[in-house]
Amino acid sequence: MYILYGGNATRALGPQMVLEEGGLPYELRDVDIRAGEHRRQAFLEVNPAGYVPALATPQGDVLHEAAAIMLYLADRHGLTDLAPAIDDPRRGVFLGKLFYFTNDVQPSLKRAYYPRRYALRDADVDAVGAQSEAMALERWRVLEDWLAGNGPYHLGERFSLLDLHMSMWAAYGFRQPGDLLDDLPASRRLFDLVRARPVSGPMLQTLMETIGTWRARRS
Repeated sequence: MYILYGGNATRALGPQMVLEEGGLPYELRDVDIRAGEHRRQAFLEVNPAGYVPALATPQGDVLHEAAAIMLYLADRHGLTDLAPAIDDPRRGVFLGKLFYFTNDVQPSLKRAYYPRRYALRDADVDAVGAQSEAMALERWRVLEDWLAGNGPYHLGERFSLLDLHMSMWAAYGFRQPGDLLDDLPASRRLFDLVRARPVSGPMLQTLMETIGTWRARRS
């Protein structure tokens, strides 16, 4: 059985959706990142990088990075409804879009969520956040244009874990869950399709509700 570390509205949702969609047995172990549990020794012994998600495999390996875990699970268990097989002509497009999001869009989103980490002065925090939001949307629009011309999913009419991965990030939004999709109609359409899925949809909805509650308490 797999052990997935995360929960509590973390990016562990991506791997968890793949586990659920694939019908794979797993145990979810919550890690409270708001309480700093991901930086405590007990978790660092699981993942020295100090981030969630982490996935302990039945073979004894511990994997990290959400997108990598999602791809590993799909390939390891032959979930070709979630990831094209290696000899599938669509594999190249699939990998290109996945790596583009993780390498180009995701870093800007992280800076937008945690601008204080990247500002040299307190006075610059708001400017760093605003600039990071703008950059994230600019880079996201590359995928928006792709979806507008080739959608509704990243692979046309074919659903894949790409759609789960993007939807997970979209759910966080900037100030409200999902608000970064306000001017991205093709991405919004994809997001709504994922929310309508019987397995992943309720999980995505729970994530949005949790994030909304957290932000309401902070305001």
